[in-house]
Parts: sequence; structure tokens; C-alpha cells
Amino acid sequence: MRVVTSGSAYLDIDAYACCIAYAELLNGLGVAARAVSSAPPNASVCATVLGWEAGLDDYRPQADDAFVLVDVSDPHHVDPWVALERVEEVIDHHPGHETYWAGRLGPAADIRPVGAAATQVFERWEASGLLSRIRPSSAALLATAILDNTLNLTGQMTTALDVRAYDVLARQAGLPADWPERYFLECQAAIERELCASLEKDLKRMKPDSGLPALFAQMTVWDAGALVARHRAEISGWLTGQGEDWLLNVIGIREGESRFLADPPISQDKVSRLVALDWHAGQAVLQPSILRKELLRLGLSAKCRVSCHKPRG
Repeated sequence: MRVVTSGSAYLDIDAYACCIAYAELLNGLGVAARAVSSAPPNASVCATVLGWEAGLDDYRPQADDAFVLVDVSDPHHVDPWVALERVEEVIDHHPGHETYWAGRLGPAADIRPVGAAATQVFERWEASGLLSRIRPSSAALLATAILDNTLNLTGQMTTALDVRAYDVLARQAGLPADWPERYFLECQAAIERELCASLEKDLKRMKPDSGLPALFAQMTVWDAGALVARHRAEISGWLTGQGEDWLLNVIGIREGESRFLADPPISQDKVSRLVALDWHAGQAVLQPSILRKELLRLGLSAKCRVSCHKPRG
């Protein structure tokens, strides 16, 4: 059995969609596969999405199963069910572990800077010649994952591949023209109903050498300014309780901005080394918006520049 799975902390819409849609493709190609995860979905997998005719399989990996990793490549953050020595394929768009997987899997490790891993899965569907047979629900999942991960196709990492993939998948799924606004509004409502739980489900503990705050939470909503105005004190209180070095990136689709919250001066300083920010009372606004993975890429690039220019003695 080929087990298609993702990260350990939570499933966002990209990971959720990729697990389901890629397992469906493998089965269509005659490779027995299951979409499996022990991680809970976060607020990006909203109630409407959960109601579509597609979902994860009720299956526990067996000792002889092989694994496919989607939307994750950090070997320290894969689903705890994964046996790294039995990973046969990696599909991801996050930087940092390309060399590790290239040495193990060669071309079976597809780690590229595109907007969404869902775009990479779409490419596999298209190359297979089976795209006309994809379930409408799976097409809708992949399209929605692209929307979310590319910030409604406006994010800095959005590529022409992402734009085309969304267009094809949205038409195949029959998504309405106003689906982006409806989707992000629904995600925002879900986040605000259970704010602290939403923060916890999308909180990442960054490595010390990432150049980023140790705790980095992120949420994508329709109106970031309104959410922060309503919940500023609750957000700060909860994140301060998690540690002394934290950042929240609230991405507002309507405004096209990232609204950063960071009370600790050390956290503000780390982010300001990567992008120009003007902090006021623990808040800063950046336009256009930026994703956590984009900031991570900037942090890794800055680290490389420093190490590459160190004098050798």
C-alpha cells in the first residue's frame, strides 16, 4: 500500500487536498493508495470543504507500506506514522530540505518554489491523461488549496503554473466566480469562533538558525484589520503564554496585506532584518502580503549570504 500523508502538527488545505487528490490519482493508475493523516485539519479546511465528497481514509499504516509525503519535506515534522526509510516520493514547495531528499530519492523528490503543492499534484494528474476523470470534489480541493496558498493568486510566490492550474481545476469543479471571497470569509468566521485553537493549529516552532521568531503563527482571512481590532488582547495573551519570542502573521486577502503582531522586541527585530517594517505598539503592516514560507526562504537566503562571505582562515 502507498500511504499519502503530510506533516505532524496540523493539516492545512494544501496538505489535505494533496493527500486526497494524489491518492485518488495513484489508485487510478493501478497503484493501491490511501490518504492518511493523524494530524487535525486547521481552519483553512472549513466546513464547506469538509462537506465535499472527498476525505481522508480510515486506515492505519502497516509495516510493509510505502509513503508519499505531500506539502512537507522536513524529516523532523512528518506524520509520526511515517517510516523515513520507506518514503518513496516527496512533493513539496517548502525550501530547506532539497539536498536531503535528492540524495535519498533523486528525481522522486519534487521540491520546487511554486505557490502550492496542489499545483504539483495537478501537474501529475494532467501528465497522466486522467484529468478528465478526477472527482469534482478533488478538483475543488486542489483549486481551493491553490487559492489559499497563493493568497487568491496574488502572493509573491504565485507562478504562472499556479494561475493556470487554478483556472483549469475551478472550471472542472464548477466553482462559482465568488468562491474565493466566500471561502476566505468562511475561514475567518471559523477562526474567530475558536481563536486560540486556531492559533495553536497553525503555530510552527522554527529552528534557531531560521532567522525567524521561535514561535510563528499564521492565519489567512478576508479582513485582517477587523480581526486584529476585535481580538488583539486575546491573541497577545495566548501567544505570550507560549513563549518569549513569537510572531503572528495575519494575512488579509481583501486588503492585500500582512498584519504582523509581535510584542517581544527580539521578535520584531528578527522580522525587520528580512523585510522593512515600521512597528507601532507591537503591530506592523506589510503590503503586499507575505507568507511564512516566503519569510523562511528570506531567512535561509540571509543565512547563506552570511556564511558564504565569512573570511576563511
